[in-house]
Amino acid sequence: MLTFFGLTLDYRLNLFRQIHEIVFHGQGGYDWDIVYNMPIWLRNLTFNLIVNYHEPKKNEAESTWIEGEAVKEAAKNKKVKYPIYNTGVSKK
Repeated sequence: MLTFFGLTLDYRLNLFRQIHEIVFHGQGGYDWDIVYNMPIWLRNLTFNLIVNYHEPKKNEAESTWIEGEAVKEAAKNKKVKYPIYNTGVSKK
């Protein structure tokens, strides 16, 4: 594919993915036309700010998931003792 008069497929894919992420995570603050027509330096800055904002949340969610998996694994190995709740119902 000749790219002399246009953008490469990879560049276009990254451009549209970046626009989507800014519009989606911008929570209504941006629409597609505004982001597409932004200067490149401003679009890159906005994208990086959004990534840096969401990165700690992603890491926290991943660590919570890993801790949950560790508890499930310990339960399989019978290392976790779950409490027995008294429901007040007699067992006759």
